[in-house]
Amino acid sequence: MDSTYPESALDAEGLRGGRRLLVVGGGRGGVGKSLVAMNLAIYLAQLGKAVLLVDADPTGANLHAAFGVPALTRDPPILSDAQAEFEACLVETAVPGLKILAGAHDAHEPPLALRAGRKARWLARVRAVPADYIVIDAGPGYTPLAIDLMLAADVGICVCVPEPPAIEATYRFLRAAFKRRLRRAVAEDRFRLGILERALHEHPSLPAPLDLVRTLARMDRALSELAWAEARRTRLQLVVNQTRVRTDVELAGWISWLAVRHYGVPLEELGHIEQDDTVWLAVRRKKPLLIDSPTSKSARNLERIARRVIALGSIRAERGEAPSPIPMDTPNLYATLAIGRSSNDEEIRRAYKKQREVYAAEGLATASLLGPEALAREHARLEEAYDTLLDPIRRRAYDMSTFPGEAAEATVASVPPPALVAEQILLRSELLREIGPDTEFTGSLLRKVRESQGMELTEISARTKIARSYLEAIEEESYASLPATVYVRGFLTELAKYLKLDPVQVQRTYLRRLRENETA
Repeated sequence: MDSTYPESALDAEGLRGGRRLLVVGGGRGGVGKSLVAMNLAIYLAQLGKAVLLVDADPTGANLHAAFGVPALTRDPPILSDAQAEFEACLVETAVPGLKILAGAHDAHEPPLALRAGRKARWLARVRAVPADYIVIDAGPGYTPLAIDLMLAADVGICVCVPEPPAIEATYRFLRAAFKRRLRRAVAEDRFRLGILERALHEHPSLPAPLDLVRTLARMDRALSELAWAEARRTRLQLVVNQTRVRTDVELAGWISWLAVRHYGVPLEELGHIEQDDTVWLAVRRKKPLLIDSPTSKSARNLERIARRVIALGSIRAERGEAPSPIPMDTPNLYATLAIGRSSNDEEIRRAYKKQREVYAAEGLATASLLGPEALAREHARLEEAYDTLLDPIRRRAYDMSTFPGEAAEATVASVPPPALVAEQILLRSELLREIGPDTEFTGSLLRKVRESQGMELTEISARTKIARSYLEAIEEESYASLPATVYVRGFLTELAKYLKLDPVQVQRTYLRRLRENETA
């Protein structure tokens, strides 16, 4: 390897610099990584940012086709000292501010990403390109390049679909990423590296991070604590594509919970993308979705994901978490249901119902994560928790034996994903400037207010008894889909109250737009 670009250049600190590095990868091919990467780059460019979109898929680079630009016939030069020669391979797209580094097609030699000793040079060249954001499509699988890019990113995004093979690939990527990160952490210590290799050989296949940590605890306590710290630092985001039903939408949250519970690795929910034929049509037309169908459902989903990415990068500093102990093999009954010790009976019933759905036999979220025996143990544990905690006498005896002398902690509230929290903070700061006495409430502004409060249309529909289809029509300003004005007036009043807005102002300004549309 060239000493000028050491392998350490692949580390996170070596890539961040003064710009944001966003990497999309983490699993099976064909799940929508290119869809997310290209539309994320377009959204950022439309905000006036300088964006570089990089196709780093070593075996199936195809981003160029969506932008109507030619693929490279050979890799960009990296051995020369002239950065200008490398940047000459960048192509301007029809989106102002967005350049693309396409992948090489039909080259005689394998891509640089597959050649040992060249990755660090290539990454250094990419990093040196002047841009506010660098968005990289890392391609499928868990190759060293894909893992290094994801671990180095400011925001690393795993994309999955509601299918067992794709979910299995996502879990496999987490295991592979942890193993590579841990090996890198002890690479300079031959003694610890030897212990790590012995621990790995005790497992017949790529081990779950927590299993490896517990194996190391029997060999070297300090090394196991280091491994646990590395597991907690491996923070990735998850997007579920092609969602159709409620359980698909909730899948990202379930996988996020399971990744922490069984792997100890934070895989945070970033959002979902609804199944939409406009995605297929955009591919047929050789256009990115946000250009071809910017008002489609899937485009709205992608815009929200992009907004959350911006929010994470804008307001999230390094989170200084207190070191947590390595979790036990068997959690206590409260942790099994993900509740606190002060939870009441109704909260216990809701938590039990949710966990039964997460751990359902043949369920998607546990695909490849738990075998039949492990899943049966989880079911038995859930039943034990449910029966024990709903029985006052058994619950008191359990508390006295498990937590002697400890006061019950407050109920563990449902913690929203960090990306959602970041998005809400960003939206609220914008709304403080946008909403005043003379504000005209449009459908898009009402949606923004709703999202700033972390509310979904399904929740509002259940509370206000307004059909979800009418709430969607109000936000989309699909006036033809709305009922008579007298009903719309009532809907707007109830919606404004629920969003804590002035009902009179919302009703007056929105209905004025509706009447203007009718007379146009």
